[in-house]
Amino acid sequence: MHSGQPILPPGRASVFYGQGQPFELVTQPVPMLQPGEALVKNLYTTICGSDVHTFSGRRFEPPRVVLGHEITGDIVFLGQNHPGIDLRGETLQPGDRITWAIFSVPPGNDAPREDIPQKSSNLFKYGHALATDHDIFNGGLADYCILREETAVIKISQDIPLQVAATISCAHSTVAGALRVAGDVAGKKVLVFGAGMLGISCIAMCKEAGAEWIGAVDVDDRRLAFSKQFGANAGYNIADGIPTTLPWPEADLVFDMTGITKAMEAGLDSLRVGGVAVWIGAAFPNSAVQVDAQKIVRKILQIRGLHNYNFDDFLAATAFIEANYRKYDFAALVEKEFTLAQTEEAFAYAVNNKPVRAGVRI
Repeated sequence: MHSGQPILPPGRASVFYGQGQPFELVTQPVPMLQPGEALVKNLYTTICGSDVHTFSGRRFEPPRVVLGHEITGDIVFLGQNHPGIDLRGETLQPGDRITWAIFSVPPGNDAPREDIPQKSSNLFKYGHALATDHDIFNGGLADYCILREETAVIKISQDIPLQVAATISCAHSTVAGALRVAGDVAGKKVLVFGAGMLGISCIAMCKEAGAEWIGAVDVDDRRLAFSKQFGANAGYNIADGIPTTLPWPEADLVFDMTGITKAMEAGLDSLRVGGVAVWIGAAFPNSAVQVDAQKIVRKILQIRGLHNYNFDDFLAATAFIEANYRKYDFAALVEKEFTLAQTEEAFAYAVNNKPVRAGVRI
């Protein structure tokens, strides 16, 4: 299993060179794996919001990058010294459908704390790394992805739709982390700002966790309609701005998926005494949030942030999708599908039409 790497045809990769630059579809030979690595045939990649921010120049990556970090695929080959088991202890072999964490912690690098491995030094992130002629298969918009040593992998059923499986490794895992840091959701009133993939996933997870009431806040009626299909009790359109008198009830928990200053400020104003705000959308530069310190103190509020997720969150998100992918139609949130050769069109569609997700079938 760990020797005799097969000779494969060269693979394609769609390379991004920066805002305003065209993608280049290049073909490169598949390199020999290093010890501990695994070769995966990418099958599907969804375009995450952070990919769109990179494409639009709001977020900066290396000058030559293969974007895409919401990926699923099948194992082609396990390299020498690969442990051959996944995060749940299940045996891995060629042909297995898998999802994998968006990051890999290089051996010998320690996390600042056990529960935040995603903040380890020298972290490697799929879809965010420099693409070179010798290391180009490190993102989702390519035929292959080489999984580095110490990458967390989970074997999943091939019954899960590809467009749903792809979103486990970013959106759903991040949301699982948000619920973890929020604390107990059961019996709580919850408000979710942003009804994109993160927000809709959050609504469904809160519903399954026993939330008493869930409100969704967005600027798009179409997304708010989706939110109600996934468990929201009410939707609020703030396309005309956030009203002075807030139209929704006070909440115990507010999740911000937008990263927009005014939304985070409104979220704090929406909390009842003892409430908790969880911020996960603010992963790009923006203006500072104005916080009324007296209100925080007198109402005994808490603000908790999360960037990416840990291994327990990855496990929880996978289990959530396995249990609920038939109950909640997450596949419908991938509103249009493209081929790898249509990467440019896929990003243009994502920017201009603002779907919950656009998908690229490899």
